[in-house]
Amino acid sequence: MASIDPNIDPYGYLGITQKSDGSITRRPEFLATCPADSDSKSPVLIKDIPINQQNNTWARLYLPAPESGAAPATKLPLLVYYHGGGFILCSPASSMFHAFCSRLAAEIPALVVSVEYRLAPEHRLPAAYDDSTEALDWIRTAADEWLTDQADFSNCFLMGTSAGGNIAYHVGLREVVTCVDQPNPLKIQGLILHQPFFGGVERTPSEIRLATDKVLPPLVADIMWDLALPVGVDRDHEYSNPIRAVRLEVLEKVKDQGLRLLVTGCDGDPLVDRQIELVKMLKDKGVDVVDKFSDGGFHGCEIFDDSKAIVLYAVLKKFVLNS
Repeated sequence: MASIDPNIDPYGYLGITQKSDGSITRRPEFLATCPADSDSKSPVLIKDIPINQQNNTWARLYLPAPESGAAPATKLPLLVYYHGGGFILCSPASSMFHAFCSRLAAEIPALVVSVEYRLAPEHRLPAAYDDSTEALDWIRTAADEWLTDQADFSNCFLMGTSAGGNIAYHVGLREVVTCVDQPNPLKIQGLILHQPFFGGVERTPSEIRLATDKVLPPLVADIMWDLALPVGVDRDHEYSNPIRAVRLEVLEKVKDQGLRLLVTGCDGDPLVDRQIELVKMLKDKGVDVVDKFSDGGFHGCEIFDDSKAIVLYAVLKKFVLNS
């Protein structure tokens, strides 16, 4: 992907071909995937479990391996993770997200549930939100022993990278509204938006400054939104631009339930101004938000750069364990 200039050939950069009917073909060899195998020396146990076979959704679970002969420890925080890919690419099996979640489970430590959701344009938004919400319902009732025996359902966090950060935000707000009606509610303590993917019609200063960015230029983001949003709406739709559709009654519930947010980003990401704008709006409304923005970097840098990932894991660990 890095060998193709996204500003010259954005579809080639994404590994997709758009057909005349608006659908796309993805090159299966373009983004590496890996199975859920974990050897006996791995610090994390891994397995896949189906969620909705009709929609072909599933989850990959990451459980820190107990020390040999150790007594059962306190139950682990539960971290539900939504992968990135602009709503059109990737899965929990994508090698980069698989490695990230495996390390995340070991570093916090936490039981991580990485969720597969249907991709656009075959399934436009809100399909990804619906599938991600369904995954939480599945967790509530799943009979899997890793969840029932190892996860602390009263200490749950929703986290996502890029488009997954967008999902964590929207699904988290859904849960705030509906959780009181759940027979076995998860207690969601926080939302973690890791370089979340938001958009809008008018360009921000960071999008103008980084117009020819080599990782996620605005041109590529526009294509992703065109393929992901409901037909007939623009990038100022609430799915893309939540600033344009602030629901005060929902944010009041966020405050009432003590939900905390962590938003991370960097000034080398064209999306950084949108992330900062969201943080400002939430803080102005009285929501408890922790923000961590760094100099330099690029969109998704912690997924690809181990030195930056180490710093992020420390931030995540502090947020989870202090919530």
